Amino acid sequence: MTPVLLKVPDVMDALQMSRSKVYDLIRAGALASFKEGGSRRIPVTALHDYVRTKMEEAA
Repeated sequence: MTPVLLKVPDVMDALQMSRSKVYDLIRAGALASFKEGGSRRIPVTALHDYVRTKMEEAA
């Protein structure tokens, strides 16, 4: 089954970014997330939205 939610380390791997950069994106509102049981979760759709936005900005 394909995951629906990712943890910060998963997003770090997917985007090839540091932990601090991922949290910067979350704080800036560029990457949607929520806390579940004390752990930050990022919907896969939020990751796709972030990448799509960056691609549109680059075009």
